[in-house]
Amino acid sequence: MLLVATFLLAVFLYFFLTKKNAQANFIEPPGHLVLGHALDMTSTQGRLNTSVLCSQFSAEALHALNKFFSYGKTVKIRLGPSIFPIAEGLVTEDYNLIEFILSSNKFLKKSLNYYFFRSWLGNGLLVSSGNYWKKRRKILTPTFHFEILKEFVDVFESVGNVLVDKLETYDGHPSVDLHPLVSLCTLDVISETAMGTKINVQSGQNSQYVQSVKEMCRIIVERLFSPIKLFDLTFFLSKDYYIQQKALKVLHGFTMGVINSRQRTPINTTTKKIAFLDLLLKISRDENALTVDEIREEVDTFMFEGHDTTASGISFTLYCLAEHSEVQEKVLEEQKALFGNEKNPVVTYSELQRMKYLEYVIKEALRLYPSVPVIGRLAREETEFDGYLIPRHTNVLISIFHLHRNPNYFPDPEDFKPERFERFDGSFPYSFIPFSAGSRNCIGQKFAVLEMKSVISKIIRHFEIRPTFPKHELELSLAVVLKSENGVKVVLRKRN
Repeated sequence: MLLVATFLLAVFLYFFLTKKNAQANFIEPPGHLVLGHALDMTSTQGRLNTSVLCSQFSAEALHALNKFFSYGKTVKIRLGPSIFPIAEGLVTEDYNLIEFILSSNKFLKKSLNYYFFRSWLGNGLLVSSGNYWKKRRKILTPTFHFEILKEFVDVFESVGNVLVDKLETYDGHPSVDLHPLVSLCTLDVISETAMGTKINVQSGQNSQYVQSVKEMCRIIVERLFSPIKLFDLTFFLSKDYYIQQKALKVLHGFTMGVINSRQRTPINTTTKKIAFLDLLLKISRDENALTVDEIREEVDTFMFEGHDTTASGISFTLYCLAEHSEVQEKVLEEQKALFGNEKNPVVTYSELQRMKYLEYVIKEALRLYPSVPVIGRLAREETEFDGYLIPRHTNVLISIFHLHRNPNYFPDPEDFKPERFERFDGSFPYSFIPFSAGSRNCIGQKFAVLEMKSVISKIIRHFEIRPTFPKHELELSLAVVLKSENGVKVVLRKRN
């Protein structure tokens, strides 16, 4: 205990003596002296289950943010004593500041709350920074070339067929919660495309891997606002430390097992479809650019980033289609224009590209329900913006959720209107950023949109999607990505 007390005292003295108070010129909404604004985000059950700066939304947090933004477009938020840098920062919905941050080289580093991903993802593309990140990004960008992505369409199709078979068992049921089923589908997709390995989680295989992913996502979020788990020095005293170690053994062990197997197998250059892992191994062999551990970090990063975010996007899009039958009918008409009444056509990359109206639908769903509603950046140096001073090492969190509902850029922002993207001219390029923007935008966004088109179009061809009765009201929540605490429920009816 003396060691812990000494450490905390040292942290207090460092930040008390060295941190500038220039943040004070940003408005701080009224809050608790010690707990800051944490109590504003307490659920009706009386438990603190959400934290804006820790990127965990719930309905209470959304209401709290609405209240905070009534004080200004950018406000200072605290979730504890201000001596701890991870517990405070700025949160913004200001388009001009968002554009400034995402287009600036001074804000390329992710905010401090991304630190807890490192035990799982190492120094992968999501969390790395500086010249190391630039080098990685340059190496990895060619692996997402459209000529490579188009070869994965058959994976989207075959894995999507399994999902359709699963959904058929819910025909005639009062409702089905889409997200758990869709999440297993996207995990199967990402495993086959990233690692070249079928894990068949939709069929009940590799359940330990699935559970380990869930545990790591839960632990990462809980560490962000737990006084005990926040610091590595005290985290190891918690039960979650040992759960994390067990989960990491499964996750890293699985990835390394696949890597070791692929290293012993010559890459078949006669086939166009080469998994992400095989491309990295080829780069490593040809250019000696990546170590085995670095390859594992990037594959794990792709596995993490590429399944639950896409599952969130697919689930919320289907929910929107259930609630707007006229939009769903237009999507179906587009499918019939491409394939007639054929429910199981051999879909090509070109045909996915021609699904323009479905693309508008997906964009509008991502506008209302962005898979990652908050992203964070850390100021590398003291920066001035519009008369305000952003001190060095300040966490700046961008609320994509609120940005996307700004009536200045999206009239009638609460309404679901896919047609608005027919007229979206890009004059305000940072007003719609479901995949972030600037240098650190999502490297896999084209992959994600292709997958979403493939899965959604397949489901629409097979099912009529209806709203539940009584209507299912979403309770938005964020573990690591945007979800609904009470599920994403619809009614499915097989089409004739």
